[in-house]
Amino acid sequence: MADRAGPRLDAAAVAERLDALEDLLAHLEQVPGATAGKALDAVALLTELYGEALARIMDHLPPDAAGPLVEDDLVGHLLVLHDLHPLPVAERAARALARLRPALRERGADAELVALENGVARVRLQARGCGSGLAPIQEAVEAALTAAAPELSGVEPVRPERPPAFVPADSLFRRPATTAAEGPA
Repeated sequence: MADRAGPRLDAAAVAERLDALEDLLAHLEQVPGATAGKALDAVALLTELYGEALARIMDHLPPDAAGPLVEDDLVGHLLVLHDLHPLPVAERAARALARLRPALRERGADAELVALENGVARVRLQARGCGSGLAPIQEAVEAALTAAAPELSGVEPVRPERPPAFVPADSLFRRPATTAAEGPA
């Protein structure tokens, strides 16, 4: 295999380029006229051809060779984009939460995938405290899940079930205790 000239892009550089590409395509979609339409058609055609090439590469690989490919964020993203990812959505979502879990636990939180129904991930979120700190946790979970499984149409939080407060029945019929200073009731 020939050596590639220059260093590989790190994760931050890849993310930067993906963001720039999204911005450029969004801008191009807003430009009126035939030239913009032709440019978008060219991008779509190029994407389709690259997807076909990627599918052919995947066809030539032994099944166990896909492991390192799906672990690479950029390659995994391309596999999802072209509907070639060998892992089911549920497994990708569970792996995304497992990668996020250490950061969540540092903040006294956790997230558990409860169900995947009709393209929606239902996630039980737990955090210490009054629950007001759940918003950033929910955002992080949503970002991780949609990055791992962009075909998800949504992520819904499921609040943890709280056990009912137990009040013994006989305590409902007892008179409150009094102190000597108060006298009998």
